[in-house]
Amino acid sequence: MEDQPLDVLTPGPDESAIGTRKHTGPETGIEKNLAEVLADVMCVEWVSVDSHFFDDLGANSLVMAHFCARVRKHADLPSASMKDIYRYPTIRSLATGLANAAPVEPSVPVPTGVVAPARTAVYALCGILQFLLFLGYSFLAGLVADRGYAWVSAGSGVIDIYLRSFVFGGVGLVALCTFPVAAKWLLIGRCRPSEFPVWGLTYLRFWTVKVLIHANPMVFFVGNPLYVLYLRALGARIGRGVTILSRNVPVCPDLLTVGAGTVIRKDSFFLCYRAQAGRIQTGRVTLGRDVFIGEKTVLDIDVSMGDRAQLGHTSTLYSGQAVPAGQRWHGSPAQPTQHDYLRIEPAECGTLRRIGFGLITVLQLLFLYMPLIVGGAYMLATLVPALHDRLGPGTGGLTSPDLVVDALVLSLLLFFGFVVVGLAVMFTVPRLLNLVVKPDKVYPLYGLHYSAHRAIGRMTNIKFFTWLFGDSSYIVHYLRGIGYDLSQVEQTGSNFGTEVQHETPFLCSVGSGTMVADGLSVINADYSSSSFRVSRASIGSYNFLGNNIAYPSGARTGENCLLATKVMVPLEGEVREGVGLLGSPCFEIPRSVERDSRFDHLRTGDELRRSLAAKNRYNIRSMVFFLLVRWLHFFVLTVFGLANAELYDSYGHVMIAAFLVFSLGFTAVYFVLVERGIAAFRRLRPQVCSIYEPYFWWHERLWKVPDTYLNIFNGTPFKNVIWRMLGVRIGSRVFDDGCYMTERTLTTVGNDCTLNAGSKIQCHSQEDGTFKSDRSTLDAGCTIGVGAHVHYGVTMGAGAVLAPDSFLMKGEEVPPHARWGGNPATEMRDAPHQPEALTRKG
Repeated sequence: MEDQPLDVLTPGPDESAIGTRKHTGPETGIEKNLAEVLADVMCVEWVSVDSHFFDDLGANSLVMAHFCARVRKHADLPSASMKDIYRYPTIRSLATGLANAAPVEPSVPVPTGVVAPARTAVYALCGILQFLLFLGYSFLAGLVADRGYAWVSAGSGVIDIYLRSFVFGGVGLVALCTFPVAAKWLLIGRCRPSEFPVWGLTYLRFWTVKVLIHANPMVFFVGNPLYVLYLRALGARIGRGVTILSRNVPVCPDLLTVGAGTVIRKDSFFLCYRAQAGRIQTGRVTLGRDVFIGEKTVLDIDVSMGDRAQLGHTSTLYSGQAVPAGQRWHGSPAQPTQHDYLRIEPAECGTLRRIGFGLITVLQLLFLYMPLIVGGAYMLATLVPALHDRLGPGTGGLTSPDLVVDALVLSLLLFFGFVVVGLAVMFTVPRLLNLVVKPDKVYPLYGLHYSAHRAIGRMTNIKFFTWLFGDSSYIVHYLRGIGYDLSQVEQTGSNFGTEVQHETPFLCSVGSGTMVADGLSVINADYSSSSFRVSRASIGSYNFLGNNIAYPSGARTGENCLLATKVMVPLEGEVREGVGLLGSPCFEIPRSVERDSRFDHLRTGDELRRSLAAKNRYNIRSMVFFLLVRWLHFFVLTVFGLANAELYDSYGHVMIAAFLVFSLGFTAVYFVLVERGIAAFRRLRPQVCSIYEPYFWWHERLWKVPDTYLNIFNGTPFKNVIWRMLGVRIGSRVFDDGCYMTERTLTTVGNDCTLNAGSKIQCHSQEDGTFKSDRSTLDAGCTIGVGAHVHYGVTMGAGAVLAPDSFLMKGEEVPPHARWGGNPATEMRDAPHQPEALTRKG
């Protein structure tokens, strides 16, 4: 883990290329000044004004990002962005392009001095009250579970046990589903556009309702008409025939209006609130009739779409934007397009069909799943000696060796049984269900074919197995096993990351030699409000796909393409080959540069075979290690569970509540120690290396440490405590509503920063066979919008704001109190939209 200096991460130019190329001097003042800045950045005496930044000078995007930052600091030069660099790839063309651009108005900075940061006492008090609410909820859950177990166990015979399980399970399910609804109306009432500071009492009520809504079992009914009824019960105005496939529940549902026949695809954010500069702002999201919302989209507050309007995949509506009726928009921020994203004809799917589907779901839950869960738990406690013996009176023996032995046997059987049985089911049952669903055939929603399609998606998208096999050669065999067509695979040892999802695995094709980073979502199903159709999505050979990409069927990309992080994959125009694509909407960039091919000699011939064999051996050890890590975690919880069973007869529901609290606390501390232990409690350092170097294999282990437990702490001071334990340099009173940081010890977050849901700070990049990492810093008071992505080597000045769903590229420097947005992010010079709550105050 040797530190890599900055000149390695941002290497100098190709000296031989510069020396042999004819020097063309500047002709204008702008050319002269730009050339001097670039020469200074690249540490050379001069650059020719007609030399190509990437092909001739050997620069890469990180070098040019530093160049743009330097240019912005010169008052006598027009501002340049990375999009300008790719559009005008020489000093001469850049000077001409910037000079011919429309006059730029001075940017409107973020208002300063308006919001005073919360006092530390208020911040701490909020955390204490949140913890007490969690204790109260755990106590209530323990009480209900205790009374239910006692009543079910009093039954005699299988029929009696089934009936009691049916009654208790049904009543419990209804209570779990209705409690958050009742809490929302009691604590908040009807939501209205408003603004309030985080950590106060108003925020505490807001957070309580948000947590209860997210914990509601109704979230599992996404894609079912029952889910629409749930949102209506929370106050949302939703018309008939609406299909919602996103699990991101709107927290202020009263501010959501959805017209009849609208479709909202998965992974879309329409929360009706945002956090900015330490305050929560709520606002309306209004969608007309027959609207289409694509996958991985973000709808900010105070946005609207008219009837029959469309918003494409990987797109954003910023606050104040409105899509007129009948128009199609895409991009971040969204702009008009001619492409029709609704590519499927409707089918017969009336009200009776929807009611019947919902009714069958309820009956399945009440008569099958709930009795199976409740009765199964009772039978497990009765038939397993390790549990049965300890639930009886007078069985004290917490220090008995039998407790540990029983926990060892039980945890081994349950954990590794899940792994073996889970793989067997995933490799067989979805293939049988797939016989029902034919490709390219339109089916109505809410029938047998729809149920089979959804079951295939749920079973084959279990994250545990992609976590286990990802970032290794063995993910290829796993994906093939569940149905992927991977043709003639050219093993790289990192063909896929640990996060891959799809609508159906049986219509996913990936060409030879292609590498995929984390966050790929293959969109191989089309939906209307009444129908669906599955079709093949094909990724070409020798592609590289960056992070968080939605790849739809019909994509216009071929072989040898670089798809950058968060790129909008094109669905129209000519098939792109041999190019890179960046942004939303996308534009072409170089497929690769000389600096990114420095390790290509390790990717061919005998050197590849030796390196790949070594990486495979290392990855096997990593997989075994993390299976043991997760089993040990399960084993400790099993020991504590059996110890609770020993004391259950004496303390009852108190022990159930204690188990819930202990499980959460132990999980957090355990996985923090695992991650820090892998790094030997040392900090990461900036790196540039091949994926076939041992350092990278070791770094992959850090990505495998389970961290889904972090989501439980969103919006609480405890999230910051855990980030500090993980090594993040994080300031005081940071509001983290669901941000994810990949390299914790390379990340710095200043005091009073605001990190929104779905945002990500990623201090690394993997491009083909090259891995790079560097530090990213957010100064005090910064705001990262919903779904925004911050790359490595980034610095954001104090009070800066990054708009929702933006992609802040590597090496960018955002000035203090600046507003940046877009994909890729650039400075936003228009006046910021004032939310309705603020205009009403005025």
